Amino acid sequence: MSNPAEKNQKVTIGAYIALAFAFVFFSGLLQTNEWYGVFDFNTLNGSFGTMANNVTMAADGAVEVTKTTMRGTGGSGARDGFLFALTLVPTVMFALGMINVLEHYGALDAARKLLTPLLRPLVGLPGDTGLALIASLQNTDSGASMTRQLQEAGHINQRETDVFAMFQFSAGATIVNFFSSGAVLFTLTYADGSNAVTSSIGLAVVIMFVMKIVGANIFRLYLKATDKKTNVSTEKETA
Repeated sequence: MSNPAEKNQKVTIGAYIALAFAFVFFSGLLQTNEWYGVFDFNTLNGSFGTMANNVTMAADGAVEVTKTTMRGTGGSGARDGFLFALTLVPTVMFALGMINVLEHYGALDAARKLLTPLLRPLVGLPGDTGLALIASLQNTDSGASMTRQLQEAGHINQRETDVFAMFQFSAGATIVNFFSSGAVLFTLTYADGSNAVTSSIGLAVVIMFVMKIVGANIFRLYLKATDKKTNVSTEKETA
């Protein structure tokens, strides 16, 4: 486990600034094509380009080119799995590198002090998980890699890791997935022009967050119940 002295060290104003930057950087708030998009994790992470898949000549002489991603189309088996995993490497390495830089400037210490009073009663997690939580809202891979790093560093134990995994992967990458695909549903209208969806985007996001918290707590109850059964079985075997 981590050194208790480290957890009690003074948090400076620089640590809070680093934490604020981390929240903005990993939250997706600045995911845009404007100049300030350079302060967004997904924007800087970028994507692989497209490649020509098939070139055909149309009847009018125009050249038609169909394109595909770096992975191609129609892949299967271990080969396609390898290429998929290859696309995750830059994301994970970049996320871990940024976390190490932010940790150097005290962002984790600030997160521990500010977020522990909030996360402990809500989902039973320490404030150390705050950065990984924010990152998981935009990218599941970076959230998972940060969680593993927290466990290996002794900031969270196995039970907390399990609960945190449940929180992350119910509605994984919530912000990115919702606004890239789900939000379009709110533009649907009836033939008379009236809105087909009466709810708001804000309400939908709140419900997703609430259900993520509910799911994590259901899993906490499950772990507690299984621990009791294990303890009872152990006591009977010992007797």
